[in-house]
Amino acid sequence: MYPRLSFVSTAIDVDERQSPRFAEQVRPISPRALGWTRSDTISTLVIAILAIFTRFVGLSSVVATGTPVFDEKHYVPQAWDMVRSQINPLIGGIESNPGYGLVVHPPLAKQIIAFGEWLFGYSPMGWRFMTALFGAATVVMTMLLVRRIAGTWQVAVFAGLLAVVDGVLLVGSRFGMLDILQVFFIVAAAFALACDHEQMRARIHHAYTEGLLGDSVFGPRFGFRWWRFIAGVSLGLALGVKWSGLYYIAFFGLMSVFLDLALRRRYGVDRFITGTLVRDVLPALASLVLVPIMLYLWAWRAWFSSETSVYRHALADGTIEASSWLQRLPESIAGFIYYHASVLEFHASLTTSGGHSHPWDSKPWSWLAATRPILYFSSTDLECGADQCRRMVYLFGTPAIWWLTVPILAWGIWCLIIRKDRRFLIPIVAFAAGFLPWLAGYDRQMYFFYATALAPFIIALIALTLGQLHGRGRQISPAWIRRLAGGSITWGTMAVIVYLSLAVAMFLYWSPIFYGYLIPENWYQSLMWLPSWT
Repeated sequence: MYPRLSFVSTAIDVDERQSPRFAEQVRPISPRALGWTRSDTISTLVIAILAIFTRFVGLSSVVATGTPVFDEKHYVPQAWDMVRSQINPLIGGIESNPGYGLVVHPPLAKQIIAFGEWLFGYSPMGWRFMTALFGAATVVMTMLLVRRIAGTWQVAVFAGLLAVVDGVLLVGSRFGMLDILQVFFIVAAAFALACDHEQMRARIHHAYTEGLLGDSVFGPRFGFRWWRFIAGVSLGLALGVKWSGLYYIAFFGLMSVFLDLALRRRYGVDRFITGTLVRDVLPALASLVLVPIMLYLWAWRAWFSSETSVYRHALADGTIEASSWLQRLPESIAGFIYYHASVLEFHASLTTSGGHSHPWDSKPWSWLAATRPILYFSSTDLECGADQCRRMVYLFGTPAIWWLTVPILAWGIWCLIIRKDRRFLIPIVAFAAGFLPWLAGYDRQMYFFYATALAPFIIALIALTLGQLHGRGRQISPAWIRRLAGGSITWGTMAVIVYLSLAVAMFLYWSPIFYGYLIPENWYQSLMWLPSWT
């Protein structure tokens, strides 16, 4: 079992109804230090090696006669445009306006992909190197997030191993697309906010025990918060990859402020609501809204620097109507706003009711059990001895993980609301940020790769639940089991071992459609358990 730590203490440390005059009657429990141990170092290195191996092995093998596959065909050439048109290494280059339409995503992810292409050229390794690297880093960051909120390396290992064997995180890391890059920044922001809350808890507890809370009815100032600033940087980078980063800015910003409010209330601040408004809201807006906006604009630096950027001179060339209010703005700003309005119109028009359909379209409720994966690569009717064979790659969620999404969410919400176990707060809020906005706009054309950002937080919820099981229950009686385990073991721990073994086994079983192995037709058909998978 993992210890109950300050971030998610299930007991209220101070009767939250008490005012400061009762502070001496009930003293808050001191936040527990989360020291990094040798076991943390070893386990993190092992998971990192596994993540790197699984992401990079055979990375260049799945191509369409040497060219990009699936939506790589959009982003890979755009990144290569940046390599060829770069003004200097600090500014970079721009995407052209390719034949298949307007460039509809911010440039940051393609700038990152371009770095790999600059290193390895216009090749599969070039356009997939950075996504594979960020994919491995996402596994480690997920592990670090769970380590921070659970407080023990064992639960972090549970999360790291599940992240290694999840098909969505794996396949998303092995193609030159955008989503895994955004996922890394989102998880990094969640980790930074977890660290920020721990740090603020330690600061206010120190002020409380040393009698430094002051006389203000609003409570103390927290001082500059580097971890929250880092969270803002991460959210800005996530926004620079895709506009869906806005959802996380909103949800994480509100969560940060309400956590501050909870701290002020817990430590007996009289006007904890007003104190939060006065002391915390503006700094939170600066770190979690203003910083992301500035970084988003920074991602467009090459667009502003180039004279040939898309819509860069939309004002001068007559693209913007003479009656438009944009005519009153400087040319670069008018073109920038017009570009964004055009992209917004493009995304808004991709609706099912508007006649847009795709054979691999999926709605958010199907993501909850990964019932509609998406085909990335297909090569059929291949000869392999006497049989007909094929190579297929799906963005496919490992069933041992994704089929638990609904029950694990229900359990997490129960633990958070009823049991007051705040360990579940960040994963649930992050899941909501990545799911509820899409549910609200269900008419839009959607694909399962939009759910990539959900995977780390589903895994975090599962890992926290496994941590609750670990060490629980009676000792297992059969001697051969105790000998196999190298000592005594409980039924709860055995359940954890069985589940993790099942997840690894399922990863290996479905690995042909993760990596695109050449397999006989009957083998492929045996992997398609549900009609909706084909």
